[in-house]
Amino acid sequence: MNSLIHRSERKLALTHILVAYFAFLIGTLCGLLQVFIRNDALKLPPWLDYYQILTAHGVLLALVFTTYFIFGFFQAGMSKTLGAFGPKTKLFSWVGFYVMTAGTLLAIALIVAGEASVLYTFYAPLNANGWYYVGLALFVVGTWISSFALVGHYLVWKKSHPGQLSPLFAFMTISTIILWIIACLGVVATVLFQFIPLAFGWVDTINVELSRSLFWYFGHPLVYFWLLPAYIAWYVIVPKIIGGRVFSDSLARLSFVLFILFSIPVGFHHQLVEPGISSFWKFLQTSLTFMVIIPSLMTAFSMFATFEITGRQKGAKGLFGWFRMLPWHDIRFTSIFVAMFFFIPGGAGGIINASFQLNEVVHNTLWVVGHFHITVGTPVAMTFFGLTFWLVPYLTGRKLTKSMEKLAFIQVITWAIGMFFMSTSQHILGLLGAPRRTAYSNYQDHPSTLDWFNGLMSSHVTMAVGGTILFLSAMLLIFFVIQALFILPKATNELDATEFPIAESDIEHTPKFLENWWLWIGVALVLIAIAYYIPLSEMIQNAPPGSKGFKTW
Repeated sequence: MNSLIHRSERKLALTHILVAYFAFLIGTLCGLLQVFIRNDALKLPPWLDYYQILTAHGVLLALVFTTYFIFGFFQAGMSKTLGAFGPKTKLFSWVGFYVMTAGTLLAIALIVAGEASVLYTFYAPLNANGWYYVGLALFVVGTWISSFALVGHYLVWKKSHPGQLSPLFAFMTISTIILWIIACLGVVATVLFQFIPLAFGWVDTINVELSRSLFWYFGHPLVYFWLLPAYIAWYVIVPKIIGGRVFSDSLARLSFVLFILFSIPVGFHHQLVEPGISSFWKFLQTSLTFMVIIPSLMTAFSMFATFEITGRQKGAKGLFGWFRMLPWHDIRFTSIFVAMFFFIPGGAGGIINASFQLNEVVHNTLWVVGHFHITVGTPVAMTFFGLTFWLVPYLTGRKLTKSMEKLAFIQVITWAIGMFFMSTSQHILGLLGAPRRTAYSNYQDHPSTLDWFNGLMSSHVTMAVGGTILFLSAMLLIFFVIQALFILPKATNELDATEFPIAESDIEHTPKFLENWWLWIGVALVLIAIAYYIPLSEMIQNAPPGSKGFKTW
């Protein structure tokens, strides 16, 4: 069946997506337990700790689910747009998968054993079992191996197509991989040279400020590692689904180049309340943070231009007639449109978090948790759901039935409702001072805590209601994946098969310098050096005595 990628690539991509959804299942269960514990509606057995659950929730959803799904999506898309993988690409992709999985299993085993309740940020001086950090290192190394396999596949295509611009999907995939590899340098440095020596007792202390700065060097671009695959779907997949084409190939490529340049040297805006970093460097990186808004606004402009142009080509009249022409009956589109809509308040909240005075109010409160869920847990996750509704049937050679499409609509609606209740209540609770990273506490019935547990939308009860709806929605999604794997009818011919929708993109007027990777990598490294070299050097040269590691659980 010519519409499907080669069987070996299908197996590779599908294996990554299945691991992703197994992590999603366990991670969402941990999330459900959290909202009931914070509401004092659930007591854990003595062998299980709240911070174990919180760590597992963050690691499984923010790291494992997203990363495995992204690589499965990339592998399917790169095979579709650049052709079948060669033997070396297949080999290194599988090696990367096994190294990633070994690291994942090792890290999760130590979380379950109660040896690594350090949350997914693993802030020093919290000190987990040394093998937990080894697991994290293996996970990152595995992603690098898989990344280099995809880069190699891209280079083979470029060699056989000299002077040509690569397909837009491939360009965006390579952009995301470049961002990921550069960003991981920070977390690799702190894990290898700080946490592992401390955890195994090779050194007595750790430079706390340096470790946190290196983590956030990685931690903020990690957000764009999640977002850029969603943007790929918005730019390349959605126009095909609605019957249109990419609005501007050069604008799309430029937006991804800008993400490479400006999404990495911004980590200090997560450390605005921390001492040890001068206000100048915080100001510089906060300014660069606002530069990242530009490619996001470019993406919004491009998408709505695509919607309007396509709608008017279909005969839409009036100012907003094009809106009615969009294929609302198609779950592939509707799920992603809802994800886009949620990104509007999510992006606005990001501007608040990066503003120094406002950050003083919301830092380390549930506001930040609400922001995280409405940016990653909704635009990113729901885009991944929208991809799942056709990608898994595509990889299994099955077709989506009407009944399963109705189930998919229910899943999307319930996820949106659950996230609205949970995230909104978290934002309000944050404004009322409710802390993040804590289990239930009423602070000995202090009057200022009463509003945390009473009133519509401003209570932990509302948060628990939203979390419950989210978990039920997650179970519907898991049911859909099982159906798409084993039960949905097989496609009997090419016309009947589920397609991998790739929109046409006019590259005639696209400047070739946009694909000059060495240029953009060089500019990115210069910006990183400007933003980080002096403050990190000061942290190393003028380091305080350091802190011993602590196990607080």
